[in-house]
Amino acid sequence: MSHETFHWIDWLIILFYLGLIIYIGRRFSKKNNTTSDYFIGRRTIPAWAIGISVLSTLISSVTFLAYPGQGFSGNWILLVQGLAVPLTLLTFIWFIVPLYRRFIGISAYEYFEKRFGYFSRLYSSLAFVVVHFTKMGTVFYLLSLAVASMAGQNTYAVILIVGAITVLYTLVGGIEGVIWMDVIQGFIFVGGGLFCLAVLLFHSTQGPATGVALAWENGKMSMGPYRWDFTHLTFFVMAINGVFYAIQKYGTDQTIVQRFLAAKTDQDGIRAALIGTLLCVPVWTMFIFIGTLLWAYYQMRPEQLPQGIAGDKVFPYFILSQLPVGAIGLIVAALFSAAMSTLDSDLNCLAGVVMKDFYNRFKKNASDKQNLALGKLTIIVCGAISVGIACLYVHMGGESILGTVFELYAVFSGGIAGIFLLAFFTVRANRKGVNTGIIACVIFMAYAVMTSTKFDLGGPEKQQLVDLGRFNFSHHKYMLGVYSHVVLFGVGYAASFFFRPEKDVRSMTFYGWFQRHRNPDI
Repeated sequence: MSHETFHWIDWLIILFYLGLIIYIGRRFSKKNNTTSDYFIGRRTIPAWAIGISVLSTLISSVTFLAYPGQGFSGNWILLVQGLAVPLTLLTFIWFIVPLYRRFIGISAYEYFEKRFGYFSRLYSSLAFVVVHFTKMGTVFYLLSLAVASMAGQNTYAVILIVGAITVLYTLVGGIEGVIWMDVIQGFIFVGGGLFCLAVLLFHSTQGPATGVALAWENGKMSMGPYRWDFTHLTFFVMAINGVFYAIQKYGTDQTIVQRFLAAKTDQDGIRAALIGTLLCVPVWTMFIFIGTLLWAYYQMRPEQLPQGIAGDKVFPYFILSQLPVGAIGLIVAALFSAAMSTLDSDLNCLAGVVMKDFYNRFKKNASDKQNLALGKLTIIVCGAISVGIACLYVHMGGESILGTVFELYAVFSGGIAGIFLLAFFTVRANRKGVNTGIIACVIFMAYAVMTSTKFDLGGPEKQQLVDLGRFNFSHHKYMLGVYSHVVLFGVGYAASFFFRPEKDVRSMTFYGWFQRHRNPDI
C-alpha cells in the first residue's frame, strides 16, 4: 500500500475541497455590507455552529501533527493542559459573556480601556497581534512541511497556495462565512482523525487491545511525572498552565470573544463556549492517542519505519505509506481543514482588532465604508505577513527558530490573564495601579527570558544574554506565562491602593453582573 507521492485521485479530492471552501466564502460575500456584518454577523448563527467554530479555531495543524508527534515520542502529559480548560471555564463563562456583550462593540480590548484606560487596551491588543502572527506562521509552516513531504512539492509553493486561498475566502466571507466554513472544516478534520484512529486500532488481527496494552505497559499513556517540581515538565506544571491558558484564551482572546458577540443571545454565547470546549477535550485526546497507537504500530513493525522518521514526521509518513488511494486525499483535506479553520479566524479577528483598537483611535470620524475597507485590507496584509513568517521558518530551519520566537513574544504577551482577573474580579484595581502591574510584568518577563534562554549570538555556542548565577530563572519555560499573570495581578492590585479610585466600576465586574442576575430590574 506504500506510495511515493499522491495519486491523481488524491489530488482531485484536495482540489475539490479547496474549490468548495472558495465557493462557500463567495456565497457570504453579498451579506457583508457593514463592519458589524463583517466582524460579528447579524447575530443569527445558532449556538451549536458557533461552538463547532470555537472547536475549529482551537484545533490547527499543530494539533493534527504535534499531538500525534508527542504521543509517539513521549506520553500524554501535554493533554493535561486541555483537561484543565473545561474545569476552569465553568467558573467564569456564565458572567463574562453577558458582560462583554453589554460593554463592547467588536474588540475584546475595548473592555480593558473602559476599565483601566488606553494603555491596558494597547498592551493587550498588541499582545494579541504578536501572539497570533507567530501562531499563524507556525500553522502555515507545519502544514506546508507535512504536505510538501507527502506530495513531493516545494514547501514555499505550498505555503503560498494555502495562504492565498485562506486569505481569499476569509476576505469575501466575513465572520459569518468563517463560522460556517469552520463547521464544515470541523466535521472534515474530526472525521479524518476518526478514520486514522480506526485504522490504527484495527490493524492487528488480535484486535485493538493489543496496541493499547503495549502502550499502557510502557507508560505511553501516563500524564506524569507527578512530582511537585516546577523546574521540569510535570503534571502540575501543565495543570497550572492549563488554568491560566483557559483564562487567557476564553477571557481575553479576540478569536473566542468575537464568537460570543456573534451569538443570538447571552445564553447562546455561553452555550457555544461550552460546546466548543467540551468538544476540544475528546479531539485533543484522539490526536494524542493516534500518536500512541503509531508508536505501538511501529514497535510491532520496526522494519516499516525508515531511519530519520520520528516525532511530527511519523503521522504524515503513516498516512502516505499505509492508507489507500483516496483516503490519503481525504486525510490531507482534513489536515488543510485543521489549519485553515484556525487561520481564517485569526485573520478576521486581527482585522477587527487593527480597525477598532488602532485605526479608529487615530481616525475617529472614519465612515463605516472606510472601516470595512481598512478591515479587508488588513486581512490581505496580515495574510501576507504570516506567509512571510512561515517562509522565514523554512529558510532558517524551523526548529531552531520556533523556540526562540515563542520565548521572545512571551515578554510582550505575558500577564493578560492578570489584567482579566483585575478587571472582572476586583473593584479596587484602577488605571494607574494596573499600568504599574503591566510595567512590572514586562520587566519580570524580560528578566526570566534573558536569564533562562540561550540565543545564537554568533559564537561557537548559544549563550544567555544575562547570567545572574543562582538568581537565573530556573523553572520550566511553561511557568513563564503563569508567573507573568501572577506578577501583573499582584503588583497591579497592590499598587492600586496608592492611587485614588477613579470611577465607580462595579457594574462592569462580576459583582455588578451578580447583582443584576439576582435582581434583573436593576
